[in-house]
Amino acid sequence: MKMAKMTDKMQELFNKVRTVVIATATAEGKPNAVPVNAKKVIDDETILISDQYFNKTLANMRTNPQVSIMYWEGVKGYQLNGSVIIETSGQRYEDTARWIDEVSTKLGVPLKSKGAVIFKIEEIYDLSPGPNAGKQLA
Repeated sequence: MKMAKMTDKMQELFNKVRTVVIATATAEGKPNAVPVNAKKVIDDETILISDQYFNKTLANMRTNPQVSIMYWEGVKGYQLNGSVIIETSGQRYEDTARWIDEVSTKLGVPLKSKGAVIFKIEEIYDLSPGPNAGKQLA
């Protein structure tokens, strides 16, 4: 499986936007898309998403690990396609649970991470309107 790498500008925008959209599908292809705020860039080809509330999304990822993440600000945006693994134990999960506990305390909202979703980027597309809309960038 070939990995695609986010440029510094792509990572900067990902970190800047508050919410991204994660799209999944059932094994039969029925789509599902949800907004997500608990996200981090691990490196230029890996993203971490914390699962607090996934239901359909989690079921979809377990049966069909192919996922798409979209994010944008104004007219600039990207679609990242790839596959996920779900970690519910180990160091990365424990670090994620601690991070979400800190966010929970800071916001005064009861949040608890049920898992660390590790997304490996395989393709990157341009979401910006214009002649390059939908063009594969990596």
